[in-house]
Amino acid sequence: MTLAGAELEAFLSEHRAAIVAELTAVRGSSPREQGAFMLIAAETLLGTIGGGALEYLVIDRARQVLRDGLPDAALDIPLGPEIGQCCGGRVEVALRVVDEAIARRLAARLAAAQAVQPHVYVFGAGHVGRALARALSPLPLQVHVVDTRPEELAGLPDNVDARAVALPEAVVRSAPAGSSYVILTHDHALDFLIAGEALKRLDAPYVGMVGSKTKRARFASWYASEGGGRAAVERLVLPIGGRAFPHGLGDKRPEVIAALAAAEIMVQIAQRTASEQRRPVVSVGTLDGR
Repeated sequence: MTLAGAELEAFLSEHRAAIVAELTAVRGSSPREQGAFMLIAAETLLGTIGGGALEYLVIDRARQVLRDGLPDAALDIPLGPEIGQCCGGRVEVALRVVDEAIARRLAARLAAAQAVQPHVYVFGAGHVGRALARALSPLPLQVHVVDTRPEELAGLPDNVDARAVALPEAVVRSAPAGSSYVILTHDHALDFLIAGEALKRLDAPYVGMVGSKTKRARFASWYASEGGGRAAVERLVLPIGGRAFPHGLGDKRPEVIAALAAAEIMVQIAQRTASEQRRPVVSVGTLDGR
């Protein structure tokens, strides 16, 4: 689960008494990384530190702290047979009563993490575009849906940026570095224009278009006539979802296409990040500055 600042604010507004449980140290195998946190109130939760026996143990202790007015606590938990979990590692978990200062630090951490999330631009708010927006919205991404028809943009998830523009291809030129592009408008000619711009962006981890083998052949012919090279066309994923399942599933329902494409996009982004950086994901740190 990827938390957003609005979710944190809503949770703390509704639940004035809450504990933040944070993994402050991880040794060996663990279901989540150092810095992962969740919020625990008397009857509800927000976020996760990995689930399973570890999380149940932490929730019980946090609610005891709330119920009995105990001081902040630090737990050292082996993730093995002792608690009925088989990760094999060990974690330290800090339990802190959320006050205004901690709430501010949590909000700042979420804002910093969101600021570096990759951008994904979905061009077209038809059936597949809307399904894809719903599939991408819970992921650690900044999702934008672009369409020339303002009326089609209603009802998208709250955390999706909806844009009605006359020239969608211009959005590609101004997009942040490292953005990905998924093209599925109602107009093949517009698809081609957007894809042509997207393939100029060598920083794009993913450029995909909905369609068929015939559409791919027509695009390749058009792109060559515009001076585009074959190597660029090879970067185009068409049809979307085709790299996840090269032989296809034979299922063209929008939600199925969206699920395959979402997985494909995340894989391509991760592969590009690994190949360019060759270093672990940058940690946002912990509340105590580790």
